[in-house]
Amino acid sequence: MSATQLAALARTVEPQGMLRRFLTLDAVVTGVNALAYLALSGPLGRLLGAGSGLLLGLGAFLAVYAAGVGLLAARPHPPASGVRIVVEANLAWTAVSLAALALWLTPTTAGAVWTVLQALTVAGFALLQHMALRECQLSQD
Repeated sequence: MSATQLAALARTVEPQGMLRRFLTLDAVVTGVNALAYLALSGPLGRLLGAGSGLLLGLGAFLAVYAAGVGLLAARPHPPASGVRIVVEANLAWTAVSLAALALWLTPTTAGAVWTVLQALTVAGFALLQHMALRECQLSQD
């Protein structure tokens, strides 16, 4: 993806703005997912074929993670080390989600599709955040 395509997707040409928007998007989507898991763990558990306890635990973890990413996004110049941690955490989440699906989860069809879609979404966040961070670093040279 070129810098122009990245800027079009972020709707800004300013590298810090791109980075902050992609972090904010991650925080919002993760936060909504967390709230859904926390508030609807029973019905979602039945739909996805996951235990409500698992969804409650994931919801609590995701709420804390979303808050952290949101705080990072709120900074005028998010530190590169913090962004790298978010990128690496997103890549780890993707890998663990797919491994869990293959090795120990027994979801419904909807749950399997959800697991793959959320893993791909999180991987997409990692890619966008990494590319935006790189643009920030290139603009400082």
